[in-house]
Parts: sequence; C-alpha cells; structure tokens
Amino acid sequence: MQKSLTTGDHPAVTVVDISDPTAANTGVELLDMDVVRLQSMPLRVRRVIIRLDSAAVVFLSTNLRVRTRTRVREGFLAYVTFGPQARGTVSGLPVRPGLMLAAQPETEATIVADEGWESITFLLPPQDILAHLTARRRESEFHMPRGVEPLQVDAGSVRGLFEWGKRLVDTALQEPALFDEQAKERVAAQNELLETLLATLRVADDFESTRSDRTRQAQSHIVKTAEDYAMAQSSDRLYVTDLCKVAAVSERTLEYAFKEIMGLTPVTYLTRLRLHRVRQALLAATQGSTTVTAEALNWGFWHFGEFSRVYKECFGELPSETLRRKA
Repeated sequence: MQKSLTTGDHPAVTVVDISDPTAANTGVELLDMDVVRLQSMPLRVRRVIIRLDSAAVVFLSTNLRVRTRTRVREGFLAYVTFGPQARGTVSGLPVRPGLMLAAQPETEATIVADEGWESITFLLPPQDILAHLTARRRESEFHMPRGVEPLQVDAGSVRGLFEWGKRLVDTALQEPALFDEQAKERVAAQNELLETLLATLRVADDFESTRSDRTRQAQSHIVKTAEDYAMAQSSDRLYVTDLCKVAAVSERTLEYAFKEIMGLTPVTYLTRLRLHRVRQALLAATQGSTTVTAEALNWGFWHFGEFSRVYKECFGELPSETLRRKA
C-alpha cells in the first residue's frame, strides 16, 4: 500500500475557486491541468480535493465552456464519473449517461466541458485495487487501462458511484476537520470507496462506439494535432495553410473539426490558447525579468495594438496591468 497522501504539506481537504484559467494547475499534486477558457465571461471553476489514505477524490465544476488537458500523475489509476447535467466531450467522445473513464497513470485526456459541468475523479494506486481483488479471489478481473479507456456501465450504477463521491465532497465541505484530524475516518472512507468502485467495475463492459463517436474522436485528433503544432511553433504567426498541412486535412475539414469540438474557428481558438501562455509567463515573471513585448513576440503576436485588445477581451485587463500587478 502507498503511504498516506495527507503526510507532508497537503491537508486532507483542499477547496480552490478558480477565476483565472492560467492558475488552474496551482496547488494540485495529483493531476496536471491546463485550462483554456472558451468564452469571454467571468470564470468560476471549483476544484475540491479530498485526500483519504492512499487514494484521493477530485471534484470539478465549471460555469463556462472550458477546454482542459488533464494528465494523471505517476502511481495512480483514475476513474472518472460525470454529473447528470454534464455536457461535453472527452477526447472527442460525447459524455452520456452510463459512461465512465478509466485512465492509466501518466496519460492525458482533452476534455471540453460545457456550462454546468460536474465530474468526480477517483485516484487510487493500482496495487491497492489489486490487493482488494486478490483478497476476494477476483485478481483475474484486474485490468490496467491502456491510455484513457471509456467504459459502458449501467446508468444507475455509475450514477450511484458519482453520487457517493458527491456526498463525500459535500461532507468534506461542511466538516473538513473530520478528514483533517481523523485518520480513522479517512481509512474508512477509502474502504467504502473501494467497495463502491469495485462493485461498479464488476458490471462495466467495453465501450462500443458509434459511427458518430468515431467521427467526433477523429475531429478531436485533428484539433489536438493542430494545437500541438501551434505550441511547438510558438513564435510563428498562425496560418490556416500550415494547420491544414500538419493535420493532413482540407480547410473545410479543419474548420468543421474546431467548430464541433471547441465551438471556435482554428485561428480564434489557437490565438486564445497562446494568450493564456502569455499570461502564464507574465504572472510567473520576476521584476525586470521580461516585458510584455518580449512575451508577445515569444508567442507569435506581432501586432501589439491588436494583441493588447484581444488580451483585454480575454482576461479583463491589459497585459501591462498583469505584469505590473505581478511586480
């Protein structure tokens, strides 16, 4: 069994309300999260982390459409369930009743979450799950997912797992000291989590994708390919011709993929993504270490007046104000 996650600097319960997407990865040691806001309105993302013994439960909600690229840290399997009002896609696959995800350690998924999204991720060491199955003489049922695997589960069963996690989150929000001060309570909650999770996995089947699912997944791959290119060629300006070449698709297919997955045109979305990177650099800067001009050029913005305008439209302040506030 792994050592307790509450040893060290992390309390048992952490609640973070995020209004700046560029700060989404701050203070979370279990997942890597990169968030891009897809709508220019005030953002309210809530993240609640409950560290039990060697497992953790992570609740996430958003009031706006956002794109997250989330990677599970080494040493943990992730099982993801979705709230009844959740709408969006995971690597292009539409979220629906009865869907849950299993993710291998150190794998990444691209999630586009619409307004009203709620998800709960259960993080557990693989050896803990195997130990419990072995004690039940069910070790043959242990399956290490390859990448991010969708599972099809009876809608009532997967809803029950989500609701169990939501009750745990509600309890932690009301009485955080119950988890911070009582190791016995954390162990008991983890044992109940394993019971509920294993019962759910026992009735899970391999996911059978539809033709529409496969189309959306292919579109998501096109978007990811273009996004990776835009990040790798950060100092270059964005041209649709280059994006079509790297994704090996026509302009019409590229446009349609971005509209379906992100709800934005390719250049609009990738410009917004680069704006987030500029903001991260400005917020991370020490006094005198950089300038707005330098960071704008680093991310392919050559027209400084237009850059300042779209930056303020996205974040509600000028880039110079971000740098001054940080200093």
